[in-house]
Amino acid sequence: MKVLVIGNEDRYKKYMPNNEIIKKAEIFYFPIGTSDEELIEKGRDSEIILADAIAQVSKTLIENLPDLRLIHSEGVGYNAIDIQTAKERGIYVCNNKGVNSGAVAEQTILLMLGLLRNVASGDRSVREGKQLQTKEKAMIEGITEIADCKVGLIGFGDIAKAVAKRLASFESNLYYYSRTRFAKEVEDQHQVTYLELEELISTCDIISIHVPVTEETTAMVNQEFLKKMKKTAFLVNTARGEIVDNEAMKEALIQGEIQGAGFDTVYPEPTTKVNPLVNLPADTENKVLFSPHIGGISTSTFFRAHENIWSNVEAVMNEQRPNYVVNGVLKIKRN
Repeated sequence: MKVLVIGNEDRYKKYMPNNEIIKKAEIFYFPIGTSDEELIEKGRDSEIILADAIAQVSKTLIENLPDLRLIHSEGVGYNAIDIQTAKERGIYVCNNKGVNSGAVAEQTILLMLGLLRNVASGDRSVREGKQLQTKEKAMIEGITEIADCKVGLIGFGDIAKAVAKRLASFESNLYYYSRTRFAKEVEDQHQVTYLELEELISTCDIISIHVPVTEETTAMVNQEFLKKMKKTAFLVNTARGEIVDNEAMKEALIQGEIQGAGFDTVYPEPTTKVNPLVNLPADTENKVLFSPHIGGISTSTFFRAHENIWSNVEAVMNEQRPNYVVNGVLKIKRN
């Protein structure tokens, strides 16, 4: 069994589980950005592709690996894989659905609390010897507890459910919106109330984004969206940077149309100093809290992900259907 890995070799080796199928595997590692020509030349008889969540798996590559059975994303995302071509050839495409939900939920709540407590400027003020002045200012301006917030979750998949589960302990008032409303039993289980999108945007104190990148959701957080938010509200995005219109967000922050925003992901990546959300005026920059897209990369997440990856490899090699198939293939087509 030949396995073509597109991603960081050290990471794949570090998190490799103790699975018998690995002993039967001939594994070839290639960094992200390796040309299709090289991948085809050196991996032509590969049966498995394991790919970093942002690694391109193109139509050309898929069509030129005649023995290919499975393409597996290392993460939850799979938008860099040509799933339609794989479907046409009867090749499974799988992801690690829900594997990072707890980790991203923690990061989401960290950003919420960090914004409410103004941790970035607070840390800096202590280092600059301005602790007392900052404390006195905070007492006058006030600090809002997350328990006093209406938190709105846009999208209600695995990560949003994990956020709701954790926020329930903070006694926050929790709301959600998704295109399809969930059953009352699910809402009761997660202690959430459904609101239509317009109402959620206009009434919640913290709005947290949990939708995938699609044609519909790209730049969903635009000028119109931001103008509907309360001026005292915060927006948190731990989903994908493409969901936020950077220029609209920058203008909303400068004009005080919202109180602040927290981002674990900013489009495009890698984030540079010239990005509109990073390159803010001095009197606005404290309204934003960043983390370097680390929400879903906890150690436990990677161990779970790689355990599932190799379990799926074993299933496919044993003529069984793997879990979390994202392209609708029911059974491998034999050439």
